[in-house]
Amino acid sequence: MRCVVVDPSVSGRLALREADRPSLLPSEALIKVAAISLNRGEVRRAQTAAAGSRPGWDLAGTIVTAAADGSGFPVGTRVVGFVLSGAWSEFVAVPTDAIAALPDQVSFADAATLPVAGLTALMGLSKGGSLLGKSVLITGASGGVGYFAVQLARQAGAIVTAQLRRSDWINFVKEAGAHRTIVGESLKEFSPYDLILDSTGGILLSNALSAIAPDGICVTYGTTADGTVTIDAKSFYGVGGASLYGFILFHELKRQPAAVGLAKLVQFVANGTLKPHIDRTSSWKEIATLAQQLTDRQFVGKAVLHLD
Repeated sequence: MRCVVVDPSVSGRLALREADRPSLLPSEALIKVAAISLNRGEVRRAQTAAAGSRPGWDLAGTIVTAAADGSGFPVGTRVVGFVLSGAWSEFVAVPTDAIAALPDQVSFADAATLPVAGLTALMGLSKGGSLLGKSVLITGASGGVGYFAVQLARQAGAIVTAQLRRSDWINFVKEAGAHRTIVGESLKEFSPYDLILDSTGGILLSNALSAIAPDGICVTYGTTADGTVTIDAKSFYGVGGASLYGFILFHELKRQPAAVGLAKLVQFVANGTLKPHIDRTSSWKEIATLAQQLTDRQFVGKAVLHLD
């Protein structure tokens, strides 16, 4: 089979190579992959990973070998899945607790956008409890996670503020459900916020912690701007009851299997309440090019690659 591997000798460090099909554990199904999507985290890791490493988290396709222990779905089921590495392959062994079945109306392309971005948005928002009537701030709202989070927060009844770097993305996030938008790093205009999802770090996270409501929670899950944050400790603790939560999806999935959240996300897509935004579609032969475009922030939403 073919798969994407890290190859430091080629431009972009990503190349298609031949490999053996994976062997299966009893609780794993073999999926013939139809589509994959890109996430900034896995692309960033590929830039420093060892030669021969096989990146990839998100995949959608069809089960060709069911799990030997009887768990999961039968052969022929269209599914979306998540793995810790190696999703960018023609065939992938996926634990059955990280797979959700796809209704006919959910395409492989839409499904492939869901695992990392969708689960991060869904599980990150859950840290705020019931969101009905609460003020929610989402930084980096034009990105894969942010775009899903805007929709899910609006659906949950929150008053949603979307923070952006550029004003030409305002209509994009308003169409997703944002009630209010902020362009730039000042977050005071609509503060305080009961729940903040931050993917940027740096000055934005610092400002977010100064704009939190009493008993509010700020969930930080990325540092796309800067990993160093200066906190006004007195301002933060002086609010009363506020908290900062460090979110890593891989840790969260130890508490709740990916299949649980994926099934919810798939249903939301099926009934039209969650709409993935796919800005780039291409053959997986172009993965190095699309990965660089993602790194350079040349598009909003997600990039999906089809296996051919």
